[in-house]
Amino acid sequence: MTAGKITAAGTTAVHNATILTDALRLALEQAQAQVNALVLGKAQAVRLAFVALLSDGHLLIEDLPGLGKTTLAHALAATLGLEFQRVQFTSDLLPADVVGVSVFDPQSRQFQFHPGPVFTQVLLADEINRAPPRTQSALLEAMAEHQVTVDGRTHPLPDPFFVIATQNPVDLSGTYPLPDSQLDRFLLRLQLGYPDEAAERDLLAGADRRNLIAQTRPILNTDDVLAIRRAVDAVYVGESLIHYVQALLARSRKHPGVRVGLSPRAGLALLRAARAYALLLGRAHVVPEDVQALFAAVASHRLVAEADAAPDIAKSILYAVAVD
Repeated sequence: MTAGKITAAGTTAVHNATILTDALRLALEQAQAQVNALVLGKAQAVRLAFVALLSDGHLLIEDLPGLGKTTLAHALAATLGLEFQRVQFTSDLLPADVVGVSVFDPQSRQFQFHPGPVFTQVLLADEINRAPPRTQSALLEAMAEHQVTVDGRTHPLPDPFFVIATQNPVDLSGTYPLPDSQLDRFLLRLQLGYPDEAAERDLLAGADRRNLIAQTRPILNTDDVLAIRRAVDAVYVGESLIHYVQALLARSRKHPGVRVGLSPRAGLALLRAARAYALLLGRAHVVPEDVQALFAAVASHRLVAEADAAPDIAKSILYAVAVD
């Protein structure tokens, strides 16, 4: 059986009603266009990055060096008017280098907390698998809780707080692979891949991306991003769509080649991402095509496959479940 299509027929007028102001909707479209002008030929990857941010999730990019991972993170932060920090993960990086440290002040005779780079709105964790597990765990705890605890004191992180982590899938020497329980903290995993010929030609003939990003003007701001997130929560998900997602979860647990299937948390992540995806396409309701477009990015890093499983096991699960 193959997955079919479903239309929005029967969706009530209430669910078709706009949930963003005209000005905010236009600004969101302009923001996507601006990032696409900086990250050439990667429209779907850019859309998925917006999905992760607007879903209050985090993004893992696995790809070779030089394919635009850093450019995407910089461009997104600059376009949305968000604070940006980059941390190059290395084998000697300590948790305090990421979350911060308390230093004794002899004048006040008290320990003063000095925030680390995690106290930002968009954090690029470059080559996260090169840091030891303790440092990875410190960041992943911050991702899950949106706060850090140092010396018994809790410090909230900014809102929004969005992590883009990168990994090189080829050069694994001296790395510490993220365990499955930590991979689950990332809403989406994607690959950018090589640009097509036209995009690569424009990239080679154009200005340096760093200079272009430095000249980029923000189109949105923090309040706008938070308002769009609230609008994502209001996107309608019908009962039939929930049944479809549940069928995908159930199939993943008994699909040939799968040792550990998708958890209910994976289903919640898929629905949350689908809401954001629908909103970016101008809809106030989710259709199965939204779920299908996101399923591999949400599910591939959460599935534990058998050693001899097919490489595109997430897609094979998707194709095995029909839409009612």
